[in-house]
Amino acid sequence: QVQLVESGGGLVQSGDSVKLSCLISGRSANSLIVSWFRRAPGKGREFIGRIGGSGTSDYNDDLRREGRFAISRDNAKSTVYLQVNDLRPEDTAKYYCAADIYAGAYSYWGQGTQVTVSS
Repeated sequence: QVQLVESGGGLVQSGDSVKLSCLISGRSANSLIVSWFRRAPGKGREFIGRIGGSGTSDYNDDLRREGRFAISRDNAKSTVYLQVNDLRPEDTAKYYCAADIYAGAYSYWGQGTQVTVSS
């Protein structure tokens, strides 16, 4: 059974950076495509981006243009990361990782980690 556990969230200041982690267990990490999502208060789920087993990533077009989000992975540590730079209050959300062996599918989800950005 694949399990995903996010960590690294918390209360941060505007302009700070945060690096969230998604620890994968139950399956070889490099066999999974891992995506990051977020859900802000009162809003729907937003796709941030994803990374394949070999490290190729792609992002939500709008967020890619901002240039503040970066997804990486360390398969030796069974961990996928989401770095968010120059945090803004509108980045306040619960951040989730999701995984599957197929692109665009999300069979496995973590419990999420809350990021709260104060102005």
